[in-house]
Amino acid sequence: MYKKLIKIILLSCLSFLTMHTARASAPVFDETLRQRLIEAINDSESFTDKFVAEVWLTDMSQRMRRYVKNKEERIAILKILHEEATRARLAPELVLAVIQIESAFNRYAISSVGARGLMQVMPFWLKEIGKPHENMFDLRVNLRMGCTILRYYMDKEKNDKRKALARYNGSVGKRKYPDKIFKALNKRWFKQ
Repeated sequence: MYKKLIKIILLSCLSFLTMHTARASAPVFDETLRQRLIEAINDSESFTDKFVAEVWLTDMSQRMRRYVKNKEERIAILKILHEEATRARLAPELVLAVIQIESAFNRYAISSVGARGLMQVMPFWLKEIGKPHENMFDLRVNLRMGCTILRYYMDKEKNDKRKALARYNGSVGKRKYPDKIFKALNKRWFKQ
């Protein structure tokens, strides 16, 4: 009888853990965000003034040198980053600060929960928007999706950067992550 009771308890625990794990790992999709990602993946823009582009790219490339040694790679990242941040109506410098904290500019970074690339975007979004063949390590894909997600949270939080950044990081109601972003933003990306 004792063995039977232990078996029942173990099966009950296993059943509970299986249901709990399935619920915890199943992503909760926001239909509006899903729609924005679908629209964003098909949109494009770039610099409108060549002189402004050169000045910004040169300045930010020097600031980014600590993280990415190869100048051509820095310029490639910065061009796409500026385009995607502008498309999403975000300050490119804010996106630079997010990337500094999220991945330290490692375009192949994978977090402990599976977030990928420069902006640490969860790969389930590609399947969810009908683009499972896309590569989350592709600069354009990662930056477009990351900027779109951050813009969505900015809109949702009525442009309150602190709250939007906490949502982006999954730390709603906490200040630690937004404070890290603001510190990076003010120390490296906005300094004169």
